[in-house]
Amino acid sequence: MVQKIIFFFEMRSFGVCTWWASKLGINSFKVRLGFIYSSFIALGSPLLLYLIMAWILEHKHYFKLQRKSRNNIWEL
Repeated sequence: MVQKIIFFFEMRSFGVCTWWASKLGINSFKVRLGFIYSSFIALGSPLLLYLIMAWILEHKHYFKLQRKSRNNIWEL
């Protein structure tokens, strides 16, 4: 039973820490430790922040603005 739960979370991990680590240019292990330590200090409120960021990363294609290709004055 525990192995199924672990497998589920490993396969469905959201990649929030990895995304932040790539944006900040640091190791993802340090970002994960930051989330863990801040969850203990702030009594779990970073968990809510993590879930919101995970939802945004899962649905980021809805938030990207569609850029139209602008014609330059010289291309007219």
